[in-house]
Order: sequence, then structure tokens, then C-alpha cells
Amino acid sequence: MPCQEFPLLPPIRRRALLAGACALLLAACSPFAPPPAAQLPGPPAPAAPLPSWQQSGVRMLYLAPQESLLTITVRRGGALARLGHDHVVASRTLQGTVAPALGRAQFQFRLDEMSVDEEELRQAAGLTTMPSADAIAGTRHNMLARVLDAERYPWVRVEARRESGSEVLDADITLHGVTRSVRVPVQITEAADGRRLQASGSLLLKQSDFGIVPFAILGGAMAVQDQMELAFRITATDDAAAAGPSGPGSGAVPGR
Repeated sequence: MPCQEFPLLPPIRRRALLAGACALLLAACSPFAPPPAAQLPGPPAPAAPLPSWQQSGVRMLYLAPQESLLTITVRRGGALARLGHDHVVASRTLQGTVAPALGRAQFQFRLDEMSVDEEELRQAAGLTTMPSADAIAGTRHNMLARVLDAERYPWVRVEARRESGSEVLDADITLHGVTRSVRVPVQITEAADGRRLQASGSLLLKQSDFGIVPFAILGGAMAVQDQMELAFRITATDDAAAAGPSGPGSGAVPGR
């Protein structure tokens, strides 16, 4: 249906009505809607092999998911960016192992276990608005199904190396079936008895570097920026029981 003119209204009132009509049209056509009914899961992802550096006799620490957090902030873009939201997605289910004496670590997490737009994390990222529950559900569905293809590529995996005393990690990140090598500034503190280690840092990544096409609609007028802001705070401990699936005897990351 063509747009109606408002010849009898003052220019300011006319512009307000037109803006409201456009906003309603965008809301009606927006892909940020509740996801469809859940479908049966596909076959489980193959387990990841043990890293070659996990040698017998080397002291291992295990990631403690309840004390670890990884967040990714994605920003809106395009000419109509003001009509969208920035988003914070997070993983609180990190699994992995660290060998401090070797300067090696590996960890992984499932994309479908990530949260979207926790209020506390949005505030920490400086985002002052809060999307509706329906918008969050739609964003999560679009992220997993339309952007990340999480059913085909459910895991994000990281292999990291650190020279003794260095404040930089050399990390191989595998996402969406593509592996990229990056250098990550890191702060590491280790308990005197060697039973506990904490690491934190941040970096910028581009979705396109991993073969991902950033989400966009209306010819790019509403879009997600290519750049992602990643931050992590990881705790590893010798308490294997607290580490869950990443503890000794797991052999690998379990497929689900």
C-alpha cells in the first residue's frame, strides 16, 4: 500500500506521523521476533581430542565455570542504527585445562549455551537501554541459526601459548569452522602454591575473519557491525570436581 499524504497537518506534525508509521512498519517486518518452536537436535558434535601437551606427570589446572566469564559485545550499525540495539552475549560454561609450567591452555564453550543481554552485563558494557524479552529471544535465534550456524558449528575452541613471564598470549581461535591466530594482552595471577590461576584480557575480532556475514536487514540500513569486543575472566584450579566435564578422565569435550 502506498504511503498517504497529510496535506492539512503542519510540517512538524506530518514528519512525526511519518516517522511513527515507518517505525511501525519496521516493527512489523523486523526479524527480531520470538524464535519458532524448538526442533529436534541434530547429531552430536564430535569430541575434541586431548591436546598433545597434556602429558603424564605435568600438573594440570581445570577451568572453574562458576568463576569464569567470557563476553562478546556487538554494536549496531547502518543508517537506521538508532532503531536497533547493541548486544552483549556471554558464556558462563567454559571448559578447559591449563598447564602453567608449559605455558599452555585450551578451553572451549558451546554457542547454544550463551546468554543474550543479561541486564547486569549490559550495564557493565555501558548500555543504558534494555531490549524486551521478545527482542532478546529473537536476537538469540538469529545469532544461532542465521549468523553462526550453531547446529553445524556448536563449539568455539581456543588453544593458547605463553612464553614464561610474557604478558601476551598467542591464541588459535576456532569459530564457525575457521581458525585464526591472534595475540592477546593478558593479566595472569597465580597462587603461591600453584593450585589456582586467574587470567583476564580483552581483544577485538571481526566476524568476517571467520567467514561470518554480519547480520543485516533492509539492504544494510539496520545491521550488526563486523567488529566484536571480546573480554574474558578465567579461573583455573586443581579442584577437578569443580571443573565438571573438563576434569580428568573426561578425555575430551563431550558432544551434545
